[in-house]
Order: sequence, then structure tokens, then C-alpha cells
Amino acid sequence: NKRSLELDLRNESGREIARDLVKRSDVIVNNFRPGVMDRLELGYERCREINPRIIYAFGSGFGSAAGPYAHKGGQDVLAQALTGAMARRADPDHPLAIYATALADYTAGTLMTQGILLALLARERTGEGQLVEVSLYDALLSMQLQEATMQLMRGVELNWAAKPLSGVFPTTDGAIVIVGAFKDNPLRSISSALGLEDLSLRPEFATDGAQESHRAELQRILAQRTAEGTSAHWTRRLEEVDILCAPVLPLREALEDAQVAANEMIWRMPHARQGEVVTLANPVKLSATPARARRTPPGLGEHTLEILRELGYSAERIDDLIAARSTR
Repeated sequence: NKRSLELDLRNESGREIARDLVKRSDVIVNNFRPGVMDRLELGYERCREINPRIIYAFGSGFGSAAGPYAHKGGQDVLAQALTGAMARRADPDHPLAIYATALADYTAGTLMTQGILLALLARERTGEGQLVEVSLYDALLSMQLQEATMQLMRGVELNWAAKPLSGVFPTTDGAIVIVGAFKDNPLRSISSALGLEDLSLRPEFATDGAQESHRAELQRILAQRTAEGTSAHWTRRLEEVDILCAPVLPLREALEDAQVAANEMIWRMPHARQGEVVTLANPVKLSATPARARRTPPGLGEHTLEILRELGYSAERIDDLIAARSTR
């Protein structure tokens, strides 16, 4: 649902177009390094002079106010590494690794949207716009709220991957994840589902503390057993005794899952160049105003002429801007 206008902001006439857009816009979003938009004379204070109602949303890597990282280039993987998220991912039996999805990028974008909506609501009451800033760094820290609070207040390292009755276990056709929690004596139920003796009767597994101390041995026994059956078999058996579990699916299989179809999470749209765009739908379900795709993703500058005409630019002026390489 976006239109694309291509501008060269290093060119004064390109910046003039941008300022004309600021006059009629509700929100500006940018994620240049701190200081870049100020040097281009399109920073918050300048845009506020042009339009006091503007919501100016700025996405940075590490924040722009101060600190040793404030002017570093930001990137998702750096945020993973510097916020503890990458280290917290580690199962005690496996090495550190980069998350295969851009956690900080997606999280910061979602939080940015929340900030913009809050600023728009505030503007309805005050008539004034404001600056909204979210960094990849702060966003990924905030996604570890419970874990960070435990560390700050008690010096305790919460690691859900290290729980003795929770983890990823091999099967004959892949793997399953088991969450042995939220019920009394989950080990008894897991033992029953896997066709094992009641492991909770063994002294080394009789209490939560004992299970923590003998985690490696306990997980070895469970993994040895799950490796003898399919993911579907063990999932069915574990669910019968009310143990949370699921097969570990690659993305391709996840997208083909019946639940995806039931939740209407796939959008298909005709596209002039691609033929068809297939992507994920909006996960937010609104009863009165449901999200819908009105436009496919545009090519770079696809709507330049259309937008410039809406700004009131004459054909002659547009030709001059193109000749000056301010736009195209």
C-alpha cells in the first residue's frame, strides 16, 4: 500500500520537493545514521518549522542522544550481539549463533508504529506533532523485559532453553519441541507418553532441583526415546497427556500448514511486472476495518510523476527536476 517517489536529497531541488511533502504530510519516517537528515536540512527541528503538526519518526541503531554507540552504524545482528539476545539464545549444549530472522529490525519497526500512533493520538489532543525515536538496540533490550528484570533485581540468569524438561528432541523424521511446564509433575506425564518408566521416581530426577542438576542425563534419556518415532507420533502421544509440544517445521512447511490457511495469513496480489506477489497478510485482525492490500510493492520511483503532479508541479518544472537529476 505504498507509493514510491525517488529523490536525490543531496540536490537542493530534491530537498525542496521533500520540504513540500513535509508541508502536507502527517508522518515522516527515516532511518539514516544520526545527523544525516540534519545535514540535509531535513532534521526534526527544520521539519517542525515547516509543519508544526508533523510526526517525525526516527529509527536508529543505538539511539542518537549520547553514549559510546550513538553514532555507530546500526544493523540487526549487532543489536543481537550487544543486547545479550544472541548469548541468551544459546542452549548450554550448543554454540552461539546469529538468529536466522531479523529480530531487532522487526521489533523496532513494530515499536515505531506504536510510537507513531501514540503521537498521532496526542496530536489530536494538543494540535502539536513530536519526535518519535526507536533504536534497534533499545527494541531488542525491551524484548527481554522479564529476563533483564530478573538479572537487574536478583542477579539471576533466566534461560528458558536450559530448562531440563524443555528442549528440542530428535525424531525419525525431524525434531519436536517439548515444554515440560505448567502442570504438576510434568516428567511423569512425559514418561508415560514416551512409554518410559516414571522417571520422576528416580532420586536424581525427583525434584526440580535434582532435574536441573542432572539435566544432561535426563535430556539424553528423552532424546534417545524420541529418536525412535516420528514427530507426528510423539506429538500425538504427548498432547494426550496435556504436555505442550510441536514439530519443528522449516519455514516452507510452516507456510503450508493448515493453520496458516485458517488464519488467512497469505495474501496473493496481481503484479504488473512479477505476475503475482505472494506474501504474508497483516496479523492484526480488525472486525470493522480489516486490512487489505490496495497496492503491490512499487518499483523505485514508480509514482514520482504522479506525486509531483499532486504537489502542483507543472510539466515544465518536472522536466527541469529530471534534467537536474533531482528526481526521475
